[in-house]
Amino acid sequence: MRSMKELMLAGEYYTSSDPELDAERERAKDLLFDFNMMRPTRRAEREAIIRKLLGHVGENCWIESPFNCDYGYNLSVGDDFYANVGCCILDCARVTIGDNVWFGPNVGIYTPEHAFDAEERAAGWERSLPVVIGDNVWVCGGASIVAGVTIGSNSVIAAGAVVTRDVPEGSLVAGVPAHVIRTITEQDRLGLIPDRKTRRG
Repeated sequence: MRSMKELMLAGEYYTSSDPELDAERERAKDLLFDFNMMRPTRRAEREAIIRKLLGHVGENCWIESPFNCDYGYNLSVGDDFYANVGCCILDCARVTIGDNVWFGPNVGIYTPEHAFDAEERAAGWERSLPVVIGDNVWVCGGASIVAGVTIGSNSVIAAGAVVTRDVPEGSLVAGVPAHVIRTITEQDRLGLIPDRKTRRG
C-alpha cells in the first residue's frame, strides 16, 4: 500500500492528516518561523534557511518576509528569483519556477484541490497538481495561480489575476478567471537596452 506522501506526489487523492506529512509540514513551519523573524540585514543566514528549506535554489535568490509554504522540498526556483512580501506557495505538488522570475506582493500559488463533495472534503480528501512557471515571468501583486497551471516564459500576469489555465509564452493575462489580453511584442520595448541583434560579446 502506498503512503499518503506517495499519493500526494503522484497527484492522486490523499489525506494530509498523516503523521509523515504532519512532521514534514512542522519542519517547514519551524524553518519559516526562523526566516520570517530574522532581520533582513542578516542576508547570509536568511539565504541558508531558504537553501535548507527549498528543493532547489538558484543564484541571487531573494524572498521577502513574510513567506510561507507547506513543505519546501517540492519548490524549485531558478537564478535571480525575487518574491515580494506575503508570498504563499502551497507546494503539496511540485512547483518549478524558472530564471529571472519576479513576484509582486501577496502572490499565491496553490497546488492542492479539495474534494468537491462535502462529505469527502470534510474527511480531508484532496489532490495536488504541479505548477510550472517559465523564465522571465512577472507575476504582479495579488495574483493567484492554481493547481495544474503552466505559465510560459516571458509572460506577465496582471495584478489580481486568478490563473486557472495554461498561459502561452509571451502573453499578458488578466482577470478573474485570467485570460490572454494580448501577446507581448517587440513594440513593448522601451528602448532602454541596446537591441539584442546589435549587442556585442
